[in-house]
Amino acid sequence: MKKLLVILVFIVLVVLVAYQFQPVQHVTNMVIATVEKPSHINEDSLTIRSRVNVPKGYTRVEYGDGTFEDYLRNYKLKSFGSKIINYDDTDYFWQGGHIGILEISVPKNGLQQCADALIRVRSEFLWDNNRKDEIGFNFTSGHYCSWTAYADGYRPIINGSKVSYIKSAAKDTSKDNFYRYLNLIYMYSGTLSLYNELPKIENAKTLKIGDMLIKGGSPGHIVMICDEAMNADGEKIYLLFQGNTPAQSVHLVKNLEDSSISPWYRLEKGAVIPVSNYTFYDSKFVRFK
Repeated sequence: MKKLLVILVFIVLVVLVAYQFQPVQHVTNMVIATVEKPSHINEDSLTIRSRVNVPKGYTRVEYGDGTFEDYLRNYKLKSFGSKIINYDDTDYFWQGGHIGILEISVPKNGLQQCADALIRVRSEFLWDNNRKDEIGFNFTSGHYCSWTAYADGYRPIINGSKVSYIKSAAKDTSKDNFYRYLNLIYMYSGTLSLYNELPKIENAKTLKIGDMLIKGGSPGHIVMICDEAMNADGEKIYLLFQGNTPAQSVHLVKNLEDSSISPWYRLEKGAVIPVSNYTFYDSKFVRFK
């Protein structure tokens, strides 16, 4: 009987020891699984293209020198870690949604909000590339206001939804006057006028750098595609930047929904797409003419 008890105790000890070491492989797997994915961010780089690497399996879609696409992709950034600053020099209340601040000044008048910031980027590209006669935007009323007319001294007379123009200023083609023109556009244009004015993109597979994800309204919101990459299956991903309300630093946004590819985004028409602190619930896209 005593011999039988010794045998039983020995068996129990063997089972306990075996059970104790059984989870080692499971713990190892857990440690491996928690290793973070490689970051796509180069913190010491100062352009959109050099700040962000493409995920494995993707390559950037190339565009020619001098194109709007190339201009946006190589836009200059402030040093990594720079804060989003409001027009009144205060810090924006949330700093968790961006990975870069674009080198775009923020006017102290508070007018350069989300749509205005993208209008400015497009207008400065046209200015810098000697295409000034293409600078022009519709007011929310639908009336067109061009830079060339403004530079020639024509000013809008706005009476409700009616707009007329009279020559009331001397001709001035200076850069300072150009920014006064943009302030006028900021006052009377916005996401709603851009949505009504610009060509719509029905097939998201044709999206490219410079296109915009938009919710036209008051309030609405708009962000711009500033880089583009594609894999062997033809699937595309995009980088986005935005201005905001209140007027503040224009910033390159994170993808807070998919850390595996952040800050890159996959974009689909009609999809729900959260972008930083705003959610597009029925995504629509437009393109500058």
